[in-house]
Amino acid sequence: MTDRGEHPLSEIASVPTFRTIDGLSIRFVESGLRDTDALLFSPWPESVFAYEPAWARLAETTHLIAVDLPGFGRSERRDALMTPRAMGDFMVRVADAFRLQKPHVVAPDIGTSASLFAAATHPNRFRSLVVGTGGAAVPIQLGNPLREWVFARDLGPYRRIGGRAIVERTLGTLERYKVSDAAREDYLASFEGDRFAESIRYVQSYPTELEALSAVLPQVETPVQIISGRRDAVVPPVNAEYLHDRLPHSELHLIDAPHFVWEDAADEYASLVTAWWAGGFEICAGTSKAIATESATSRGH
Repeated sequence: MTDRGEHPLSEIASVPTFRTIDGLSIRFVESGLRDTDALLFSPWPESVFAYEPAWARLAETTHLIAVDLPGFGRSERRDALMTPRAMGDFMVRVADAFRLQKPHVVAPDIGTSASLFAAATHPNRFRSLVVGTGGAAVPIQLGNPLREWVFARDLGPYRRIGGRAIVERTLGTLERYKVSDAAREDYLASFEGDRFAESIRYVQSYPTELEALSAVLPQVETPVQIISGRRDAVVPPVNAEYLHDRLPHSELHLIDAPHFVWEDAADEYASLVTAWWAGGFEICAGTSKAIATESATSRGH
């Protein structure tokens, strides 16, 4: 394999690449080989291109494989996988398929609950987790439109609107980051037709799945870095704080951004993740509770 670590993600992902995992066609992009591995799972409703602004920084020291989970991005859907618990098991199968012994995992948004389930049921499979901006709190504490999607009784209206229109509207909430033309088209293509409506089924499992997640959080021994936007109105910071309160080994960072922190605050996001991979996760694993920070201001938690 050639070393592609310095190539921009848009160049690597210009032609989608797929691997069959558990009988499903799964889209991925990969950087050059390094001594350490990391799996990056795409947030919703985006794709592997979500990591475009942070890719070069993250790939400097770490071999990256970014993956669209089943039913999201360009990957094939299987209805049985559209819950966080089932998706967590699939994350482990992804690591197995790429023969990664003990990778770091970056799984914001919908990947938050799935990766935590994976860490609880497959201890020692992952070196660390980076999560955040995903529903976690019980009772459910979400803002719209996510709360509307979670409790929608009929997906018909979303099918009629069409995924492209919904994703365009969602991308309009980005404050600072201008999505590249390649990324925008990839996001729109990823959820066109009824693909967005069908992806809603995943978050509609939250009322039962987040209850189950709450019960296993104290069992997660994997160190967890939680990064969320302090001004996230869709998944309010209380969800990140909920996780930090219950995970045995975690650190919390609330940064000055709304929901899409990996894009709107890409530099800070990449700095936090690379520092975590450089040794922060080991420090966190050796302590009962790390410090929570809010941008540059630390506060005990």
